[in-house]
Amino acid sequence: MPSKQPVSGASPSAAAVIPAPSPIKDSPAVERALNRSKLYLLISWSLLYPEDEEFLDYLRCGEFVEDGRAALDTLQAMLDGGGGERAVQKIHALKKQFDLAETLIASECANWQLSDLQSEHRRVFSNVITLDCPPYETLFGNDHVFAQSHVMGDISGFYKAFGVELSKDIHERLDHLSVEFEFMHFLAYKESYSRCHDGAEKTQIVVEAQKKFVKNHIGRWVPLFCRMLSKKADSGLFRLVADMTADWMEFETAFLGVAPQPYTETDYRPATFNSPEGQTYECGAQDQGNELSLLLNEVGAQSFMDGKDKDKEKDEKGPVGTA
Repeated sequence: MPSKQPVSGASPSAAAVIPAPSPIKDSPAVERALNRSKLYLLISWSLLYPEDEEFLDYLRCGEFVEDGRAALDTLQAMLDGGGGERAVQKIHALKKQFDLAETLIASECANWQLSDLQSEHRRVFSNVITLDCPPYETLFGNDHVFAQSHVMGDISGFYKAFGVELSKDIHERLDHLSVEFEFMHFLAYKESYSRCHDGAEKTQIVVEAQKKFVKNHIGRWVPLFCRMLSKKADSGLFRLVADMTADWMEFETAFLGVAPQPYTETDYRPATFNSPEGQTYECGAQDQGNELSLLLNEVGAQSFMDGKDKDKEKDEKGPVGTA
């Protein structure tokens, strides 16, 4: 779900007549958003099936560890009390995870070929949806396929509201953990941009969206998934990814000040096609009472989204992204 951000440049002569930029508004908050965005992207990438050598090269050359450490160092320096002591503890835990990743990469991954990384991914996640540690949100806490459709619709609604869609290059579902984490990467990056260029109202919309998505989606199912992944992987790269992801989710819930109701092992049950007696389900994207609609109403953003739709009708292009 990489965001398509415009790249601007200026010649030396042009730069001479352009006034110096004003100081960034609330620079620590901008840095926090940028580096949270980076960490979401690192974890997201590590969970996808490796179609080519790009991620493997990223591991072998050491940039995965370097980028992770740099993001954590900056985040720690700019934390300014956000998330309290728990957030600080989780940053220290994540730094240890990257130390372990550096050792593992040097001892094992440095000599891997693409087929080795693909085999390790298949060992843990299988070629089909594994029931040991499925990286799909709708397989958690939903006894019935109708409930799964409701959750999938709500996820789709979040993506649509912020102008992102699943990339044709990503062969995964909307509720795959990698896709959901890349959506959070996009939102955190959008927050950093909004803090520099938009007003407080638009920034608040993005911040509230992050809180809602963590509280009602990834904050609920990812902790259980990480425990399942850790058990299934047992050791190696994906055991580290599991522990890293678990620590990151604890940091995020502390930093954002949200309290999800995480699923337990008893909440993981294969779905059936039999709806509970006397109940019906509709797609959350069509339900005006779903979490997305509640979010927009709470922050007064519905008119903003309506205006966005009108802009589309006039073919006025705005920032977009792909998932």
